[in-house]
Order: sequence, then structure tokens, then C-alpha cells
Amino acid sequence: MQQTRFRLYDAAALEAVIEAMARQIAMRFDATPLTLVGLQRRGVPLAERLHQRIAQLRPEWAIECIELEVKRYGDDLTLLHPDTRLSATAQQQQADFSGRRLVVVDDVLYQGHSAAAVLEFLRARKAGDVHLAMLVDRCCATLPVQADIVGLKLQIAPQDVIECNVPPFEDEFAIDLLRLEG
Repeated sequence: MQQTRFRLYDAAALEAVIEAMARQIAMRFDATPLTLVGLQRRGVPLAERLHQRIAQLRPEWAIECIELEVKRYGDDLTLLHPDTRLSATAQQQQADFSGRRLVVVDDVLYQGHSAAAVLEFLRARKAGDVHLAMLVDRCCATLPVQADIVGLKLQIAPQDVIECNVPPFEDEFAIDLLRLEG
């Protein structure tokens, strides 16, 4: 099977997208303490980028970043696990998020399985105010999950793959479309 790669967004374009997402968060919410929940892998450095920008816009705001490991699909959308797997540390299992606003950050909203698992996990730990921030929404979620803060909406053919390249996991901050042919 042959693959064709198309660069949709380069680093400069994505920095503007991150800035716009940070502004959405900064303007949308009051000063309730904020926790950015980065989903491993690429959601973690995206949450860190958002944290830096939000802190510049609202230096008085109490913001922290945590990370959660959630896995269902490989980067090529190959189903790795029939059920979504969320791995939480003992400390995260005991966490109490009451009184905090949480924004879950990830690279791509695809079918919504990972987001739904994270929302369930956080609500079980008394998170009452949870929002999703996605760099890319493919607009094809099969579960009743939607992102509140969206960097880009990319409606592409079902067999195509959106590949988010996010340092430190890749050298260059970019979004590519992979088209599988043959």
C-alpha cells in the first residue's frame, strides 16, 4: 500500500493556532484554578504550549499541568486495544478535582473513545467543570463527545489519516495528511 503525505500546516501556522486556542481559554473562563490535562503522548507538549501562552495572557491565574496516559489507536488509526485504556498513577487515582476547572488537551479528536474515557475518569474524581481542547477535530466522533476549544476542524476522507507532529516526539511542529492508496 502506497502512502502520499501532504503538509497541511507548518510550525508558523500552528503557533498561530495555539495562540488562538490559548486566547479562547483565557477569555472564556473566570479565575477558577485551572488544570490542563495533557493526554500522552502529544497532548502533553500541547498542554505545555497552551500553559505558556495562557500564563502570558493571564499571569494571575493559578494554572497547573498534569498528564494522563490513554491508548486506543496507534498513530495510523490501527486499533491497538478493543477498549480504551487509561493508565493513572496511584496519586491520580486518589485525586480530588473539586473546585478546579479542567481542560483536557489532545492532538486529534477522532471517534471520541479516549475523550469519553478521560471525562469518565475525571468526573469520578469530583471534576465538575471539564472541557476538551483539541488541536484537530476530524468532525467524525461516533460517541457523543465534542471539543469545546478547537484549533482546526479538518473534514477528510475516512481512510485518510491526520498526523500531528509535535516536538519533542517529532522534529518539526506540523500537521500532515496521509493518504493511503492502493
